[in-house]
Amino acid sequence: MITDPISDYLTRVRNAFSAGHRVVEIPASNLKKEITKILFEQGYILSYKFLEDDKQGIVKIALKYNKLTKAPVIKKLQRVSTPGLRKYVSAKDMPRVLNGLGIAIVSTSQGVMTNKKAKEENIGGEVLCYVY
Repeated sequence: MITDPISDYLTRVRNAFSAGHRVVEIPASNLKKEITKILFEQGYILSYKFLEDDKQGIVKIALKYNKLTKAPVIKKLQRVSTPGLRKYVSAKDMPRVLNGLGIAIVSTSQGVMTNKKAKEENIGGEVLCYVY
């Protein structure tokens, strides 16, 4: 039984990058689907597909690597808010990741979005993870 599905999601992606895999499959949930969409929109992954099976479905992610150096595009995936210690921020205290070069994925009342969009819309929320 997984107690923190977001950490499991991030760890599977991190492990797939470090092993040099092209594709990773992760058990789906609505939150994981939203995080995957954000990673795609921000250019951190190549593509994604949501597959339905008899239980909960699967998120299939095609990982993105640098063409010249073959290095992963994502340098770090870091979980911020955990089940034991939630991290909430207001719109004015929204974190800047790597001085604006990375993103923070934030769960707000308006849905899951990046820190930049949340600050734009003046919404605070729970900081799920940092990506850079």
